Amino acid sequence: RPEFALESGILFPVIEKMIKAGLRPNQIRLLIATGTHRPMSEKELRKMLDPRIFALGLQIINHNSRSKRDLVSVGKTELGGKIFLNRYYMESDIKILTGLVESHFMAGASGGRKSICPGLLAESSTYLLHSGPVLSSSKAADLILDGNPVHEEALRVARIAGCDMTVNVTLDSSYKLTGIFAGDMEKAHIAAVEKLRSYAGIPVDKKYDLVIGHTGFVGVNHYQAAKGALTCVPLIKNKGICILAAFHTDPDPIGSSNYKNMIKLLTEMDAKKFMNMIVDPSWTFLPDQWEAQMWARLFLKIPPENLIYCTLEIPDNSFSWIPATDARTLAPKAKSLQELVEKSLSWTLKRLHSCLGKEPQVAFLSDGPYGIPLTE
Repeated sequence: RPEFALESGILFPVIEKMIKAGLRPNQIRLLIATGTHRPMSEKELRKMLDPRIFALGLQIINHNSRSKRDLVSVGKTELGGKIFLNRYYMESDIKILTGLVESHFMAGASGGRKSICPGLLAESSTYLLHSGPVLSSSKAADLILDGNPVHEEALRVARIAGCDMTVNVTLDSSYKLTGIFAGDMEKAHIAAVEKLRSYAGIPVDKKYDLVIGHTGFVGVNHYQAAKGALTCVPLIKNKGICILAAFHTDPDPIGSSNYKNMIKLLTEMDAKKFMNMIVDPSWTFLPDQWEAQMWARLFLKIPPENLIYCTLEIPDNSFSWIPATDARTLAPKAKSLQELVEKSLSWTLKRLHSCLGKEPQVAFLSDGPYGIPLTE
């Protein structure tokens, strides 16, 4: 949840209700459902959470997907996958989920079951959701729940884990509340996604020579920037051009070592060969391969050099193995992200006009990964 949406916070009111109902603060644990991502620092937590939560002295625990001590086996899915989940969650008498429901480029939408799976899932179990074959489904995409294998598997895991209540919200482009959805995990989530689709979905019926997008506040590094890139895919003509603007705030502006290795592999191979490799039964699943697979979706549509990546945070020598054109090679004197985007756009429009012999058709996704093109 972005810091500028603090006025829309729901966590403290939920905790306050619990205390008024008779629970003591020392009976309440707050789990941060990080999935396989790094733990949040105290500074980050204090920036995100209501200060009254800290004043109560609640125990706050980051989920650690790699700590065997903090994980417990809860059985297998229908497909036979072994499920390990957060021990503290499974040991709790009352389980309440909170979260933001926004579009998600694999699971269809965040929120609901996603707070459990993958939020509280073991890294060793992530293949349940993120294997090459699962993510090869065209249904594993933004705003799609029906037939989405990622959503369906996450839901199966969440049902096994159990949940007494969810409190989810939807936000608009100004990060103001558009809805609060509480109660049954599945019913509340479906209602939230319907609300979200009503204003986040953008009906489109054509494709463009150039699509301009950005990674939003979620694009803290290159790993997360894939969300913004995938939003552009339905709009781009084959071999078209994508300009993507990204402001990376993470200490490592690229991602984990596993992710970097997978991106290097994607660059060494073409996207089609990479996709064939990770869906082959002989392939050994690796954490973070899924995000490289998402980038490959883009490069099945356009060559890597046609992605013009605008950022000032990634070292320029890293673009020797990151599949994209470093926008700074087109605008070496740019001093700000805005200037970098403007000069890259000017260069690209001139190139397209020269190649096409006419004015190019251009689309700008002003909402970045939060406005979802709907082609049907």
